[in-house]
Amino acid sequence: MQHILEELQKRRDQARQGGGERRIAAQHAKGKLTARERIELLLDEGSFEEFDMFVEHRATEFGMAEQRIPGDGVVTGWGAINGRVVYVFSKDFTVFGGSLSMAHAQKIVKVQRMAAKVGAPVIGLFDAGGARIQEGVDSLAGYADIFVENVLSSGVIPQISVIMGPCAGGDVYSPAMTDFIFMVKDTSYMYVTGPDVVRTVTNEEVSHEDLGGARVHAGKSGVADGAFENDLEALTQIRRLVDFLPASNREKPPVRESFDDPERDEPSLDTLVPANPNKPYDMKELILKVVDEADFFEISKDWARNIITGFARMDGATVGVVANQPQVLAGVLDIDASRKAARFVRFCDAFQIPIVTFVDVPGFMPGTRQEYGGLIKHGAKLLFAYTEATVPKVTVITRKAYGGAYDVMSSKHLRGDVNYAWPTAEIAVMGAKGAVEIIFRADAKDPAKLAEREAEYKARFANPFVAASRGYIDDVIMPHGTRRRIVRALKSLKNKQVSNPWKKHDNIPL
Repeated sequence: MQHILEELQKRRDQARQGGGERRIAAQHAKGKLTARERIELLLDEGSFEEFDMFVEHRATEFGMAEQRIPGDGVVTGWGAINGRVVYVFSKDFTVFGGSLSMAHAQKIVKVQRMAAKVGAPVIGLFDAGGARIQEGVDSLAGYADIFVENVLSSGVIPQISVIMGPCAGGDVYSPAMTDFIFMVKDTSYMYVTGPDVVRTVTNEEVSHEDLGGARVHAGKSGVADGAFENDLEALTQIRRLVDFLPASNREKPPVRESFDDPERDEPSLDTLVPANPNKPYDMKELILKVVDEADFFEISKDWARNIITGFARMDGATVGVVANQPQVLAGVLDIDASRKAARFVRFCDAFQIPIVTFVDVPGFMPGTRQEYGGLIKHGAKLLFAYTEATVPKVTVITRKAYGGAYDVMSSKHLRGDVNYAWPTAEIAVMGAKGAVEIIFRADAKDPAKLAEREAEYKARFANPFVAASRGYIDDVIMPHGTRRRIVRALKSLKNKQVSNPWKKHDNIPL
């Protein structure tokens, strides 16, 4: 019996070595951790239970029969993050460059199906060279099997992808269908076709970093929801993110003990909005002063910065926050901001996370570039997402809420539950100057008269009381009491029940 146990231990040790010491050293030299080191950092100490350690590929062509390494380029299993079960797969670049074979894909699919069955998040750590060319169509079939599980699990369990090295070709589409994608600066990149193919097809010279690096996808394309400095920071932040999320759509979001008084006033908010309506201020200051212990996990902070999205807690319970950012493009809604916020709102709704919206929006971005890019349909995505959402929705208008953008930003008309406004709120079709120039076009040549009309319009509409008189605003609140009012509103909505008409699925304007 002893020799059998020794043989088992020998095989385990061999499997844990992956591609061997030389390749592990090469991985470290690039500033990257190995697949197993990443899992150790991501999960609670000693919690990892591995599946399929001894799985090998079954290919025989192109000399592959003589090249078999246990694990076949991906480490899979389950463990815990702060005591809560998560499933994980981590691609091992030291084994066949992390390339995907049929056996490799089957390991990932097993983890995906187990996670969906028990109701637990799936976290994928990507560091791979794409499909294993030697397996031909088998590797492509393996990708499709993974994609199917991504789709079936969407809205059922949280799916998180962390790009920690190369991610190209078929490998990019699985992350694209997950809920969140994060990247590591300087060591990760993702693209459908690499620089060599781009050069051949388009004669364009571009580096890996400029084509698909973390800065590109976190700041320009919006493909990534964040970019971190190194593997350690990335994995630490993923642990933090998972703490905000429910394990599945069968559970309520987690509640953590809070030491931040839910009745706390914040006097500094009374002077947050400048007297000059055209002067910007930082909406993040409001968010950080209102949420529990200033703890805010921002999503896509470097892309579409005119709108802010992220997770926080109010009286210990997770909420999703959406807010216009007056410091960037005056907080206007454009194509990217609408897409970013719509996807975030739909995630929150899928996983029963209440949505808190802070509004300071002058309207939708004008111009040919936006119109040619399809602003109408992209803007409709956000409108659609807020209307469809059945989770508790609390909205606070801090300053401007103009035109259709007022409607779109979780207004009472889109089934907002509790809608508040600060005394500084201006709820109107448009700004006073533009409005009087249209209404009183006949007075265009008389500046004094126009000024008088503008003052009249401001007195009438540059306040929240007209909307409040019609019940579109539930109350005009003191800024310093914003935290207390939101916490109370969310408590009152705790048992909210509303359902949409039966349908196979909706047809959001994509």
